[in-house]
Amino acid sequence: MSQDPRVIINREPMTRAQWGIVAIMVGLNALDGFDVLSISFASPGIAADWGIDRAALGFVLSMELIGMAIGSLLLGGMADKLGRRTTILGCLGLMTVGMLGAATSHDVVTLSLWRVLTGLGIGGMLAATNAAVAEAANEKHRSLAVVLMAAGYPVGTIIGGSISAVLLAHYDWRAVFVFGAICSVLFIPLVLWRAPESVAFQMTRRRPDTLERINHTLRRMGHAPVEALVEPDGGEVRSRAPVVNLFSPGLIRPTIVLTLAYLSHIMTFYFILKWIPKIVVDMGFPPPQAAGVLVWASVGGATGSLILGLLTGKVRLLALTIAAMLLSTALVILFGGGQSDLAGLSLVAACAGFATNAGVVGLYALIAQSFPTAVRATATGFVIGIGRGGSALAPALAGLLFAAGQGLQTVAILMSAGSLIAAAALLFLRQKATAAAQPV
Repeated sequence: MSQDPRVIINREPMTRAQWGIVAIMVGLNALDGFDVLSISFASPGIAADWGIDRAALGFVLSMELIGMAIGSLLLGGMADKLGRRTTILGCLGLMTVGMLGAATSHDVVTLSLWRVLTGLGIGGMLAATNAAVAEAANEKHRSLAVVLMAAGYPVGTIIGGSISAVLLAHYDWRAVFVFGAICSVLFIPLVLWRAPESVAFQMTRRRPDTLERINHTLRRMGHAPVEALVEPDGGEVRSRAPVVNLFSPGLIRPTIVLTLAYLSHIMTFYFILKWIPKIVVDMGFPPPQAAGVLVWASVGGATGSLILGLLTGKVRLLALTIAAMLLSTALVILFGGGQSDLAGLSLVAACAGFATNAGVVGLYALIAQSFPTAVRATATGFVIGIGRGGSALAPALAGLLFAAGQGLQTVAILMSAGSLIAAAALLFLRQKATAAAQPV
């Protein structure tokens, strides 16, 4: 009797093994969070060591965002062709090499190139993990699982920032990148051991041994194997150019709306995260304390992610995300007002981190809901790729505004507009239940 294993995963309770997969994806996103912000932790030391100004530093801070955009676009599609697990392992390799290269850099150009390579891995990683966690979870807990995965990002900056503060107190800025490379290497055996390939992906890429492979995964998850697989669904997208499918009549609206919303909001998000350490140092505080303020922003971000996750079962996800965007706008403007002491800076940074990160994780969950399995990683990669490609302008734009003599309040007001535009864009999103067309 033919069965659809995706339906089994959808309907059965989550097992320990499934939550284990979610936990690994949370850890991988935490690694992404640290790797992205490693340059922020290191930036005060780089500026002092090499004598570069704010405008030049702003461009350096943007480099891995450019790599992330390219990685999301190219490697997101790869995750829909080669598999989530294969793509994750390849991205870990890129991130390891990129972080080690950054630690050996001696000028802005070389450092920028290594940060682009690191960004390639980070961009592809997020596209693959977003799809993998959505496909490992059942229908009841899918939104929660995606939100938890996204919450790993600020958790990574909290842990990584705390360790960075200790490293910077004893070593120079290069130690931050060495630490990131070591963490990337350690994740490779963990993924090989406890993160099998997505069943939903295997169903869209049939091979002679697909039944055997899927049953092996089902047993590892604690579910009963199936005797035979259902025939491929005629509605499943199977184009060799899956990006084109994102602009089909059924998907063009969420593609355009979510891409615009992500592009706009992530500019506000990265303005806060990329510039906090340098802003705090310029106020007269030492680099380790500046890293501590960024940690508080990440604590707020993790809290925002968890609260949004808990509310997904009671409040519509779209409404929650729009509310987070509006709150982000207000709190980034408040951050621009400046504070005279470290405690005040930490509190405002935590509140701004709360709102900006809640908006980001809400968008990730909306992406997972809005696209079917066959293009889920491609869609995630496209939205994130276009968004982060544009958002690479955010640190550089802020740096140019600062260099032109604009004050923190003016720059914050301008950069907060991204969240407001995102909230407006999401009003045009009409979510369609992709579950009706796809089991996952």
